[in-house]
Amino acid sequence: HVQLVESGGGSVQAGGSLRLSCAVSGYRHCMAWFRQVAGKARLGVASISSPVGTTYYRDDSLKGRFTISRDSAKNTVFLEMYGLEPGDTGMYYCAAHSGTLCSDWTRYRTWGQGTQVTVS
Repeated sequence: HVQLVESGGGSVQAGGSLRLSCAVSGYRHCMAWFRQVAGKARLGVASISSPVGTTYYRDDSLKGRFTISRDSAKNTVFLEMYGLEPGDTGMYYCAAHSGTLCSDWTRYRTWGQGTQVTVS
């Protein structure tokens, strides 16, 4: 049974940066970060495979500002966010699935409790 625990959220001004961390107990081939705004669907932001570390981003605009990575030795997945904009505000969730297609956002079924990011 995989457990995911996020940390690193907070309130920042536009243009600031944050690094989110997800401590993972257990192994899953695909790890991802999702964002959810109140009243809207949870959307994938970025994902990463193991052990190769292939990354996927929802769109090119995120690729330039967000970086997903994983430290396998520490069982931790990171999301580094730069140049934050108010539109990045939301609850960020770490997610996992054991399939092979890490870019398929619909496959993620294991979730952490979320960490709030607020950009003003």
